[in-house]
Amino acid sequence: MDLSNMPSFTSIEVDRLSALLDLDILDTPTERDFDDITRLAATALGVASAAVSLIDEKRQWFKSRHGIPFPETPRDISFCTHAVASRDILVVPDATRDDRFSENPLVTQEGGIRFYAGIPLIISSGYCLGTLCVFDPIVRDGLTEAQEAVLQDLARLTTDLIETRRFRKMGEIAARVADTTSDAVLATDRDGTIVYWNPAAERMFGYARNEAIGQNVEIVIPPRLAKGHREIFARAAAGGATRLVGTTVELVGGRADGSEFPIELSLARWGAGPPDGGFAAIIRDITARKALEREREQAQAFLDTVVTNLPAMLFVKDAQTREYVLVNRAGEDAIGRPASEIVGQTDRDLFPDYGDGYEERDSEAIASPSATMFESEFVRDDGQSVHLRTTRTLIDGPDRPGQYVLGISENVTETRLAEAEVLRLAHFDALTGLLNRASFTDRLHGLVRNAEPFAMLSIDLDRFKAVNDQFGHSAGDAVLAQVGDRLRAAVQSRDWVARIGGDEFVAVLTGGRLRERADEVATAILTSISEPFTTGRVLAHLGASIGIVLLPEDGRTTGQLRENADLALYRAKQMGKGKACFFDAEMDAAAQDRRTLETELREVIENDGIDLAYQPVLSAKTGQITSAEALARWTHPDRGPIRPDIFISLAEECGLIDRLGEQLLRRACRDAQGWPDHVRVAVNLSPLQFLSGKLIETVQQALDDSGIRADRVQLEVTEGLVIRDVEGTFQQLEQLRALGIQVLIDDFGVGYSSLSYFQRFPFDKVKIDKSFVDEIGTSRAAKAIVEAVVGLGAALDMGVVAEGIETEEQRHLLVASGCTHLQGYLFSRPVTANTLGKMLTTPDNLEAMASRAA
Repeated sequence: MDLSNMPSFTSIEVDRLSALLDLDILDTPTERDFDDITRLAATALGVASAAVSLIDEKRQWFKSRHGIPFPETPRDISFCTHAVASRDILVVPDATRDDRFSENPLVTQEGGIRFYAGIPLIISSGYCLGTLCVFDPIVRDGLTEAQEAVLQDLARLTTDLIETRRFRKMGEIAARVADTTSDAVLATDRDGTIVYWNPAAERMFGYARNEAIGQNVEIVIPPRLAKGHREIFARAAAGGATRLVGTTVELVGGRADGSEFPIELSLARWGAGPPDGGFAAIIRDITARKALEREREQAQAFLDTVVTNLPAMLFVKDAQTREYVLVNRAGEDAIGRPASEIVGQTDRDLFPDYGDGYEERDSEAIASPSATMFESEFVRDDGQSVHLRTTRTLIDGPDRPGQYVLGISENVTETRLAEAEVLRLAHFDALTGLLNRASFTDRLHGLVRNAEPFAMLSIDLDRFKAVNDQFGHSAGDAVLAQVGDRLRAAVQSRDWVARIGGDEFVAVLTGGRLRERADEVATAILTSISEPFTTGRVLAHLGASIGIVLLPEDGRTTGQLRENADLALYRAKQMGKGKACFFDAEMDAAAQDRRTLETELREVIENDGIDLAYQPVLSAKTGQITSAEALARWTHPDRGPIRPDIFISLAEECGLIDRLGEQLLRRACRDAQGWPDHVRVAVNLSPLQFLSGKLIETVQQALDDSGIRADRVQLEVTEGLVIRDVEGTFQQLEQLRALGIQVLIDDFGVGYSSLSYFQRFPFDKVKIDKSFVDEIGTSRAAKAIVEAVVGLGAALDMGVVAEGIETEEQRHLLVASGCTHLQGYLFSRPVTANTLGKMLTTPDNLEAMASRAA
């Protein structure tokens, strides 16, 4: 990795590190306020990880972290070091394409960083301590203005928290605030003599502290107003009523140079009363705010002009009286009357024949939690008939919430006439009113034939089958009809939506900005579909996944586009429910490669061609081999060794895991039957094997076929398995235990690590994840976690296996911590069954391993 552009260690850096140490924040426990900020940052930006990162001399340490499994990293690989050096926001849309980071191990590792954004944390002294950063394993376009504003606000809040956390006493905090606030803080005795004057008061009024103390408070009052203020102050000093005390008022202040400026004054009494005490005041210079108010007045005038000249009809009614309070010029034109004849009247007054219907729609809009849309035919006074599509929504007013009904009406007469003609040709789906499959196909072929650029969104509903199964097809049809309405509302009039299957839809966008508009429309659709559907007494919840393709970028034939849209849709579903995904060429290559690998995996499983390797597990006390973990291995004739996490997950996705799991378990039992009687074999189980309903039968059959004693077989499960189905999992684990089999929990500490698992089920051993073993010599946290797990194992009479041991230092620390069993390359790499059999019967091998374990 090229570190030539990293910042050098300068005297400024020495001062910065000194400022960081002075804050006494490094290596402190987690604090809720900081954790709330990182969690809020991750949620607000929709990323996997967020952190309050502090950069000291050699490392990046996380004061707070969300979605990050480690507490710190070396400084030379941290992204945040660059943000600290530049003292400016750092945004990396795709780290793999950035020369600074493309070779960074935080990027190159599996699931590594792709998108990163960091805001420097600059304290009041001007030193930058670190960053508030967010990152994600998915490439992003960068930050929107709104997202950047959120990060900036959270960074300022973080800086404030860092600087104020050391002040434990309210008095110290108050003194600090008074000294650092931009508001003037002053206090007088009962005679009006100034007794306290903070630095902000010096800056605001132009009097140094030693000049102001002892002077009468009238020095901050313009001479022309001094008499009136003097009378008010005297009345308040005598205990009389005054509107100044206990309230905030706007006044005029005077500076030492004689200039005047608007101020906001908050006044309170201090002391026990006459003759003691006096008055304390907080004074704020509101010059900028007054200027802003003037700007807002100008903006309001501009807004009024916009509303008046808006091309669409806009009206506002009082929600209680239903009287019009505003109609713009387009509204006058649509209704055919001037605003003077409309404002103050109701629809019943204006349109006696059908005003009741308009007011009923107002009532529905008032009762609805979201905007409502209606279309109607309106006949003007001159006899002209127009179709209006009106969106109504309830808005708050200055007097009360929900004071007004806001409506915007579009003249859709021409659109409706055109749609009526298309309907006559029966090109629409009868249930949803959307284009049907045949019409969609015709239009799509036409666009492709003419090479007209377009974006196609393939939309598949999530959980719709459950709605049909739970509520019946009638409710399902009603939901589909509402889906059609929502999809129609999400696209522009020039675009179109079709229903091409039971719960499959397609939206086609034409015109300009296709990629941007497709992203916007997809987001709108996902948001809309996630809202509940109400049909009669049924409340249904759906979601959607969307695959997006563009012509000509993603294909030039209908077949290519449909296939690539399916690939993008498949990727969207893999990303999780409620996602949209654009097609790219890598998907096509990955899909073809996956299909090939799946075919080859089916063939190799059909031929029982997945091998097993065995890694010994030693007793920490005796150094003897007590068991061996069976590890699946697939050596492809062309690709070479395939990683287990790849082909195991592929077997799970393709429904092959039960067959593969049965093969491996049978072979492991057969191999172990030939080992010494005290040596056990450990086999990993996939979570999906617990879902098949055949696991107990499979295990029993393997025991029967091999003749191995059940107590020589260990089955390893992960915390993730338990999370999926707690009740079902523990029920099956208890059945396995009843057979005499030992049950181990693997990779402990990297998942949810719920201690309630140990209360529900007595595991025989717990395996400490390799990530803690790797860091036991360098991380206090890792060592503490290992010691805690060992203590838990001792208390519950469980063995504790440390896996992934590679160095003598790790072995020594783990044995000293109390681990009962050891496993790793330090003792032996995974070997074949024959090699392990020789190791178990060769004294030299056993003595060598025992000496390394001792």
